[in-house]
Amino acid sequence: MVLDVILIKTDDGFTAEIPSLNGCECWAHEEDVALEKIIELASYYLKVELKKFKLDRARRNNSQTIYKLVFDKVIL
Repeated sequence: MVLDVILIKTDDGFTAEIPSLNGCECWAHEEDVALEKIIELASYYLKVELKKFKLDRARRNNSQTIYKLVFDKVIL
């Protein structure tokens, strides 16, 4: 599966969200911390181990960066 992660630089830090997961958003002072937090939230929401996620930067426009969160979810 591939999900979009949107990272927005604000005046006081960074906001990260995964629009396709309702309520999956976080905030941090630093970009790396915001990305770590959003991956942890995705792991919790989707019940997938953290080590199975791969984050790739897709594109950047002004204060917004789009990442692709790639993982394999086995449905039983």
